[in-house]
Amino acid sequence: MNIHEYQAKEILNSYKVKIQNGYVATSSEEAHELATKLQEERKTGIFVLKAQIHAGGRGKGTIKETNSNGVVIAKSLDEVKEKSKNILGGTLVTHQTGAEGKKVNKLLIAEDVYYPGTNEPKEYYLGILLDRTNGMNVIMASTEGGVEIEKVAEETPEKIIKEWVDPKIGLQAFQVRKIAFGLGLSGNALKEMIKFIYSLYNAYNSIDASLFEINPVLKTSDDQILAVDAKVNIDDNALFRQKEVEELRDLSEEDPAEIEANKSNLSYVKLDGNVGCMVNGAGLAMATMDIIKLSGGDPANFLDVGGTASAETVEAGFRIILKDKNVKAILLNIFGGIVRCDRVANGVVQAYKNIGEINIPIVVRLQGTNSEEGAKIIKESGLEVFSTNTLQDAADKINEILKK
Repeated sequence: MNIHEYQAKEILNSYKVKIQNGYVATSSEEAHELATKLQEERKTGIFVLKAQIHAGGRGKGTIKETNSNGVVIAKSLDEVKEKSKNILGGTLVTHQTGAEGKKVNKLLIAEDVYYPGTNEPKEYYLGILLDRTNGMNVIMASTEGGVEIEKVAEETPEKIIKEWVDPKIGLQAFQVRKIAFGLGLSGNALKEMIKFIYSLYNAYNSIDASLFEINPVLKTSDDQILAVDAKVNIDDNALFRQKEVEELRDLSEEDPAEIEANKSNLSYVKLDGNVGCMVNGAGLAMATMDIIKLSGGDPANFLDVGGTASAETVEAGFRIILKDKNVKAILLNIFGGIVRCDRVANGVVQAYKNIGEINIPIVVRLQGTNSEEGAKIIKESGLEVFSTNTLQDAADKINEILKK
């Protein structure tokens, strides 16, 4: 589950991670009021206005309607009101949103933390994620803050510090010091970074996160260490014990089809192809998408109905796939282990009757428990459903349909 930057900062702040302070507005008038409040509290005269959407590249992104960037500086309260009008309600296009962009419903009004002082401000990168290969969390840090870490990894990988945390013993003091020293810090800034890393890792573990990315982490002119930006992803499998975090979910930022699939306990990811896929098991789904691609088609989605597929879940899957206007054919590939193929076949028939006329060809491949009974149900239904025995036959049939 993804959350907004302002929500991520609220979580970090609750775990004593120092952040760039700010408030969230939904209108230009509210933005002006909150900027006034921020000015009184933080003694700041410069404000950072940051569009809140679930996508990166907001600073370089552009609002379609006004050509404003997604992150702008306002040097007065009047500018806050004027510039917030150019962002709120607009469609922000970044390299991650695609050409369609995302509507900006919320705007973070943040304080200026790049104030002059004894030392020059310096930006760093700090991230925490699960390294599945090693089965450990890894902390990544770099002196190259404020730029995409993927670019740093590609061009100057030696500038990335990595520390793996053994889950049996947890994060050790020497590892935190190693990271802080590796960033070239000293004095009070070193002490503050050590505290920052400890608190950040505690927050990461406590909320069952799968990713923390703080870019940039700022060393201010008076040697404070702050999270200026924050990207936080939560492990969906842990939401049952993270109810407060789950309440932060912004459904307006998610694909409606994925939301609907989640309600039916289906795993669905929309893709850009023309062949809808419905499969039981993630591994089989990946193999199905591969063979569709090799046979000349393009998968339109990943849809796993799971090991307890029923007539209801199959129907729900069909309804979701049929909402995608790019789909020209549907491939249902079921291997009956736990799932009985006759139940799936009944689901196909029921979906046809309940949904009404389906103008998209459906190819069904059933193998395993009660596969013969399932094939018989489909054959005797009188519906325009093509039944095949092997996955290759199914892919070839899909390819034949697409060429018509």
